[in-house]
Amino acid sequence: MTDGIDQAQALQALRLEIDGLDQELLTLLNRRAECALEVAVVKEQSADNEPAIFYRPEREAQVLRGLVEKNLGPLSHEKVALIFRQVMSACLALEEPMQVAFLGPEGTFTQQATLKHFGEAVIGRPFVTVDEVFREVAAENCHYGVVPVENSTEGVVNHTLDNFLTSSLRICGECELKVHHHFMALTIDAPIERIYAHQQTFGQCRRWLDVHYPDAVRIDASSNAQAAKLALSDPGAGAIASEVAADLYGLTILSRKIEDLSDNTTRFLVVGREPVGPSGADKTSIMVSTQNRPGALFSLLEPFHRHGISLTAIETRPSKQGMWSYVFFIDFDGHSTDPSIRSVLDEVSKDALEVKLLGSYPRALRL
Repeated sequence: MTDGIDQAQALQALRLEIDGLDQELLTLLNRRAECALEVAVVKEQSADNEPAIFYRPEREAQVLRGLVEKNLGPLSHEKVALIFRQVMSACLALEEPMQVAFLGPEGTFTQQATLKHFGEAVIGRPFVTVDEVFREVAAENCHYGVVPVENSTEGVVNHTLDNFLTSSLRICGECELKVHHHFMALTIDAPIERIYAHQQTFGQCRRWLDVHYPDAVRIDASSNAQAAKLALSDPGAGAIASEVAADLYGLTILSRKIEDLSDNTTRFLVVGREPVGPSGADKTSIMVSTQNRPGALFSLLEPFHRHGISLTAIETRPSKQGMWSYVFFIDFDGHSTDPSIRSVLDEVSKDALEVKLLGSYPRALRL
C-alpha cells in the first residue's frame, strides 16, 4: 500500500513540474512572438522607402543549425528542428502571413515539403503545373514557390530546370523529403485495370508494379495527388500516392511503401525574387552555356577543381535556342559572395557564352 502511495506522490510531483514548465514555455513563446513583432517594426522604420523583407532564409537556417548543434536530448535533432520550425513559422505569420505556391493539388509530396520547410503557419496555394508556380511567384501573387527538382532514384525533374531558362526567379532554399509511395484504390476487391501516378513515381516503383500489376495500363498524372483524384472517380483504377492523399480523397491503401529503394528521397527547391545572404553552410546553383567545341566541359569544370570547390550536381538540358545546343546546370558548395566562389565564377564567365546565377541558399538540414 505504501508503494502505491509513493508512486502516486511521485507522479503528482512530476505532473506539477510539467505544468510549471508548460507555463514557463507559454510565457517564453509569447515573449518570442513579441520580439518578432518588434523586429517587424524596426525593419519598417529602417526600410528607406523599400519594402521590408520579413523572411530571411539564411537567418532561419542559422538558428535551426545552432539549436541542433546544442541539443543534448532526449529529444532527437529532428524533433527539435521540427518544433522550432513551427515556432518560427507562427511568429513570422504575426508579421505577415506568407503565401507559398506549390505543385498541387493538395496532398502532394510538394505540399509536405512546403510545410516541412516553412512550417504550418504559411498559406499554401496549390497549382497544377510547375510553370504556374513560377508564374505566380514572378507576378508577386505569392512570396515563394516550392517545386520538385531531383529524386534519388529517378534523377532530375527536367521541367523544373527548363523553367530557369527563361525565369528571373532565384533559388532561395532547398528541402529534402523521404518519399514513401502507397498503392491505393476506391475499394479493396475491385479488379485493377489502370494505375495512375506521376511519371517519376512509376519509375520509382517499377519493380513492384512489374510483379503485382504487370498487365495494368499505367497512366501519367500531373502529380500523385492528382492520380488519387482520378482513381476516386474510376472504380477500375488504382493510384500511387502518399498517405496524406489517401486520407484526403478517401481511398483505401492496399499496399504500403512500394518504392523500389527504401531510402527514396526527393529534393525540392524554394524559388523567390530576393537574393539570400550567406548562412555559413550554403550551396550555389548556376546555369552555363558554352561554345560547342572540344574541351568545353573540361574548361568549364577545371576552375572548380583547381580552387577546391566541391560540385554537388551537374545536369545538361537543351537550350531551346538551336539544334544540339545545350546548357549546364551546376550545383556546388559555397555562397556566391565567398571570395573563392567569386574567383571561380569570374574564370568561368571568361570562357562561357553565358553564366546565370540561379541563387545561393542554405543547404538542406540533414538529420
